[in-house]
Amino acid sequence: MTKIVLFMAALLAACVAQAKEFVVKSPDGKIVVTVNSGEHVSYSIEREGVKLLAPSRISMMLIGGYMYGGKSNFKSTIKRVDQTIPARNFKRAQVRDCYNEMTLSTDTYSIVFRAYDDGVAYRFVAGGKAGEFAVAYEQAEFAFPYDYPAYVPYVARDYSTFESQYFNSFENTYAHHLISKWEKGRLSFLPLTVEAANGIKLCITEADLRDYPGMYLCNQEGGRALRGVFAGSPAQVDQGGHNQLQGLVRSRHNYLAKLTSPHSFPWRVIAIAKEDRQLAESDLTWRLAAPAAGGDWSWVKPGKVAWDWWNDWNISGVDFKSGINNDTYKHYIDFASEHGIEYVILDEGWAVNKQADLMQVVPEIDLPMLCDYAKQKNVGLILWAGFWAFNRDMESVCKHYSAMGIKGWKIDFMDRDDDQMVKFYEKAAATAAKYHMLVDFHGAYKPTGLQRTYPNVMNFEGIHGLEQMKWSGPEVDQVTYDVTVPFTRLVAGPADYTQGAMRNATRSNYYPCNSEPMSQGTRCHQLAEYIVFDAPLTMLCDSPSNYRREEECTSFIASIPTVWDETIALQGKIAEYVVIARRSGSKWYVGALGNWDERNLVIDLSRLGVGAKQGEVYVDGVNADRKAQDYRHETVSLNGFWKVHLAPGGGAVLVL
Repeated sequence: MTKIVLFMAALLAACVAQAKEFVVKSPDGKIVVTVNSGEHVSYSIEREGVKLLAPSRISMMLIGGYMYGGKSNFKSTIKRVDQTIPARNFKRAQVRDCYNEMTLSTDTYSIVFRAYDDGVAYRFVAGGKAGEFAVAYEQAEFAFPYDYPAYVPYVARDYSTFESQYFNSFENTYAHHLISKWEKGRLSFLPLTVEAANGIKLCITEADLRDYPGMYLCNQEGGRALRGVFAGSPAQVDQGGHNQLQGLVRSRHNYLAKLTSPHSFPWRVIAIAKEDRQLAESDLTWRLAAPAAGGDWSWVKPGKVAWDWWNDWNISGVDFKSGINNDTYKHYIDFASEHGIEYVILDEGWAVNKQADLMQVVPEIDLPMLCDYAKQKNVGLILWAGFWAFNRDMESVCKHYSAMGIKGWKIDFMDRDDDQMVKFYEKAAATAAKYHMLVDFHGAYKPTGLQRTYPNVMNFEGIHGLEQMKWSGPEVDQVTYDVTVPFTRLVAGPADYTQGAMRNATRSNYYPCNSEPMSQGTRCHQLAEYIVFDAPLTMLCDSPSNYRREEECTSFIASIPTVWDETIALQGKIAEYVVIARRSGSKWYVGALGNWDERNLVIDLSRLGVGAKQGEVYVDGVNADRKAQDYRHETVSLNGFWKVHLAPGGGAVLVL
């Protein structure tokens, strides 16, 4: 017995001797990342002594059996970076990028950890000799020390298998429950936000996703750990789905991606916020993305877009039949021109249906004529395109329509994030850039920083946007979703939410209406979304006829910038309310959104550094709880604070 005990003690001592611990701290010293390597690699995170992430294993298995993250002899190096980066078409003109980076390297691969004051990220890097390799499996674990609550965006479609969930639009509201109460068998897309100890929030996402599948999360065991799940690389993809515009995966390879060494894998990102509002101003994903290639990007022009599809081409008071035709689009162009709106979009219907051929234009549309007409009115045109149609011949269609005068593309119905689809995003961005065209990715996964790498990429959907109100019943709580996404989805980057409804509804009188849709919440809730939500290319979703009846609100929306010199989140609590201030030049815009609870806010304006005694406001009217369109536009006294009342589902705007 004594010999056995001595043997076990000796074995344990040997294991401890082999295990190594590596530590990297954030620049302010508050966040500590501890990496342990022995038989496997794991990492943990704490902030000011509070454990946020328990030891969580990470590894990659290559085809052929070689493992990154197995037993390894690492060499450790640490460097400090503190730089200020100019940003283009973003929520701030200058971005401070300050972090401590620890690289654990071997002869064949490295693991890079970065500790920021507002988060942690790690990535694998394939090194060694140049050559092709394939990844069979990735282990990405997020193990929590306690059973924290989380805001979970489950895949909304059929969840009978993981395979069925890999085909989805990345749109859903949030389930809010303990990690252990995860619905078995279901995948969540990213970002996902966890409510940790002491009010700290953790937002899990990824950055610099290129040539590799996106990450989902699941919890099959029902414990306190979430694990990454990845779609295999497609082997056979058939045309099908919506109007024959989607790619349907019929079979997959036995690997996630086939790559060439050296290669940097995506960053696994955990944004960390002591106060909820700090998530709402995060730019961590942008900082971790690859910078733009050299060259002239000055031709990229963000702005606002008059949109046709949400309002179902409904125009009144004219002498022509509205619809997908020349007269209707000339009317949209006239409206945009009158209000200084930079673009008009021709959404689905301008190309012949079910042909997946963007060279076949319906006879009711004369695109060269509309381009000339729009040019005379100082308005640009953007075309909608389904994925299959765009992908089959993107070089030709970009060349053809750029020469005609079209300014960009809204590409839709990708609905996947396997390695082939991720490659499509970059190819589409690069090809469009070659012909000086903008890109708005609709039917898309969340942003991972591609808009930094290709500044012509304006937006991504991947959000349960206002389009959902065309068909969603009253059981869908869009107002609460609106005050949740600033702390979840928008942490990843800009969103094609498509706000701007002039028909507004209280909780009791909302109903879905596909042809004449409405929003949930007040008129000022819609106005404030133009400030709270990030979108360098921002839609005006409603009909020109409705906007002309609401000239005061329309003129205000048309005047709001879509990119900013500075962004500050002043207040907020996830799923309850948010207040964000943005500066363009010398003018500040402050937007406040609330959930269905009526509330009074006292907002300290001292962080804005302005001494204005008065401000212009758009606020909920006294009867906005009964008639959501009721609002007041007036000048108010400030004295360093803005006191404002939000009706149920309310909003408010202050302009300084």
